[in-house]
Order: sequence, then C-alpha cells, then structure tokens
Amino acid sequence: MSYQYDLIAIGGGSGGVAAARRAAKHGAKCAVVEFDRLGGTCVNRGCVPKKVMWNAAHIAHTIGDVAGYGFDVEQKSFDWTRLVTDREKYIARLNGIYEANLAKENVEHLQGFGSLVDAHTVKVGDKSYTAERILLAPGGTPTVPEIPGAELGITSDGFFELTEMPKKVAVVGAGYIAVELAGMLHSLGAEVSLIIRREHFLREFDDLLSSTLTETMHAEGLKIINNTELAELKSSGSEINATTKDGRDLGHFDQVIWAIGRRPLSAELNPQNAGIEVNSNGYIPTDKWQATNVENIFAIGDVTGREQLTPVAIAAGRRLAERLYAGKTDRHLNYDNIASVVFSHPPIGAVGLTEAKAREKFGDDVKCYQAKFTPMYHAFTAHPQKTAMKLVVTGADEKIVGIHMIGAGVDEMLQGFAVAVKMGATKKDFDDTVAIHPTSSEELVTLV
Repeated sequence: MSYQYDLIAIGGGSGGVAAARRAAKHGAKCAVVEFDRLGGTCVNRGCVPKKVMWNAAHIAHTIGDVAGYGFDVEQKSFDWTRLVTDREKYIARLNGIYEANLAKENVEHLQGFGSLVDAHTVKVGDKSYTAERILLAPGGTPTVPEIPGAELGITSDGFFELTEMPKKVAVVGAGYIAVELAGMLHSLGAEVSLIIRREHFLREFDDLLSSTLTETMHAEGLKIINNTELAELKSSGSEINATTKDGRDLGHFDQVIWAIGRRPLSAELNPQNAGIEVNSNGYIPTDKWQATNVENIFAIGDVTGREQLTPVAIAAGRRLAERLYAGKTDRHLNYDNIASVVFSHPPIGAVGLTEAKAREKFGDDVKCYQAKFTPMYHAFTAHPQKTAMKLVVTGADEKIVGIHMIGAGVDEMLQGFAVAVKMGATKKDFDDTVAIHPTSSEELVTLV
C-alpha cells in the first residue's frame, strides 16, 4: 500500500521533532503535527522559561550574598514584566529555530491538533494524512483538582503567563514543579506558602535531599504547610481565600498555583480508533523498542509514563528513528541510571537508586557514604545554605548505584558523575580519582 509519509509524529515537542528529523536524515519522508508552538512544554512552558526564572532568582540570592564579600550593593528594584517580555522573545527565537530545523531536514510541519483515524491515518483539522508508521508524542498537561473554586487558581502554564509578580502565593503540590516554583518566587521576593498533602515533598527522591531542602526553606522563611488538602477556593475581591478539608482557613493569596501533577494527552489522540492500548492512568504502554500494541505505532515521552524529562524523549526518539531507518536493529533507550536535576534553591541532582530503593533491591548488601557541609562560598554569606551528598553502593566491589546531591553547583557537576555511574564505576574508582580542590565536587571522591 502507498502512504503519503513514511512517518508522522503527532506532537511537535522535543521528542517528536527529534525523531522526525533523525528519520528524515536517513531518508524517510516525515511530518510533524503540532497544534501549539513548536518545542512543546519544555521550550514554551517548562524547562526553558523555568531556567530563565531560576537564573533571575539565583541572581537575587547572589545580591543578598555579596555584602559578605565586601561589596556594598543594593537591589533597588526587580522588573518582572521586563524579564518576562525578554524571556518570551527568547522563546519565540527558539520556536523559529525549531521551524528552521524541520525545514532543513525536509520535515513537513502540519499545524493543528492531530488525532488517529485508524492505524495508518492521522486527521489534522479537516484533512487526513496517511503514514506507514505513526509516532505518538503529544506530551501532557497540568491537572487541576476537582474542588469548588479550583478555577480561581492557575497551573504552571498560567505561571508563565503572569506579567506581574504576585506578592503572596500559595503553591500546591509536593513534586519538583511545586518546589521549583515556590523557590523561585520566594527568592524573587514573594511571600510563599508551599502546601503539601503529606508530611514531606519530593518523596520520589532520596530522603537526604528532601530533608536538607526542607531545612533550608524553613531557615529562609518559606512557609511549608504539610499534611494539608485544600477543600475550596473563594474569590475575595482581588484575592483568593483558601480553606482546607479539616476546616482551617489559610487566609488570602494573590495567586494559588496548582502543581499537583500532569496527565498525558492520550485521550485527545482518539487511540481507540487505531486499537491503541491505554492504561488506567491514561498512559500508553510501550516495550523497550517504544512500540505500542499496534505494530506500526510507537510512543515516546511523557505520554508513555516513563521518566518525564525532555532529554529522555529526545534520546528515545532518535534511537527509534535510527533503528527503523538507519539499520541499527538493536538501537533503543536504556532507561536505567537517567540523571535528573531539580532547580530548587539550592538545586538538587540525582542519578540511580535512592537508598530506600537500593535496599529494596539489594537488601543488606547496601552501604551509603554521605557528607553534609557548608561550601566555601557560603562561609562568607549571611544566610549560608548547606550542601549534602550521598553515594549509594552495593556488593563487595562497592559498585555505585546512586548519587544524590543538593547544594550550590550540583546541577552542573552531576553530568560527569552520571557518566561514571552509567559506566559501572565503583567506590574505589572514585577513591582513586585525585580531587579538584577547593570545590564541592571533590567531596564525592573523598567520602569515607
């Protein structure tokens, strides 16, 4: 049978674009379907604008630190509107680069919402297109709780639409998005309350990271309201009043930001039309080849429910394209030991198993090396932040199965250590590496 395309990718985020471009480079005729701006969540409402805002918050922190180093510097003002305007110009430039890169590889950009008609047909608007293979990479969208007045709050998408900085904010959620938004708003001068349903946030991370960040937040005046679920939001003039399920009144806020999770955009694809299996959480299961239960349809990125990180989607998409169109028959993504960073204040970096997960897997054959210290930078600042590090090892050779860090600079230092973990490094390999002094990273090769 003749098809219009070899591959259609539904979703113009980093994963869909990466897969289509790599497939086209190997001779496939490809199209990318996207209803929004190219680049997906990461470029438009995620990693990129978040890092811009984090940089601004980091600079605000630094201004507060400089007196300890002998500088007489005063922060007279902060222009949120100007920063947001310049940030959006930067993102628009990235959108243009995505468009140009598709054109360079002769990948057609189909603007509109894509959905499945059958296993070989995608509908975009009022037109239908056929392809030998289809890649599902639609990403996800923030969720909002089903409580009265929930619409008065905004999600992370709404946060990036704010043209003025709110003065008093409630951030609701315990995951990395909640922690990042709370930290950057607080650092930029807002009064922030982080509302979490259970005792601790970042529960999927090692306990050392959550406990250290909690200590830092408390020390810096960010309010953490734990073991709390909101029952209702009510409008009160220009403010929002929040009450809890146990009857407490948390007061009034300029903004309430929902950061309680994301759902995959799978239902919008009409997967049933192609016989695609979808699990109870809305995710599309795939095997190690990114294949769904339908032979010619594949899925990557957030919609699969695996590690929801931009580089993961890119890596999976490129490997898939190389397997299908470049003859690399065993090419696939290994999801073990994928490093990640949380842009909290200070940042967090982690790769491999947490101590708890390691003990579940290896039992008593686990040992941990850790340190907690004040880095040299903060020896001269008025509000020093601690750095904490942990190596999780197992076996007689003490193979490193996890590295967990929080502190200034760990976001940049993790990448190299992640390579070592991926290669199977042992504690002895670290011990045999001469330290770089004076740095925080040297602690990882000098732990005893």
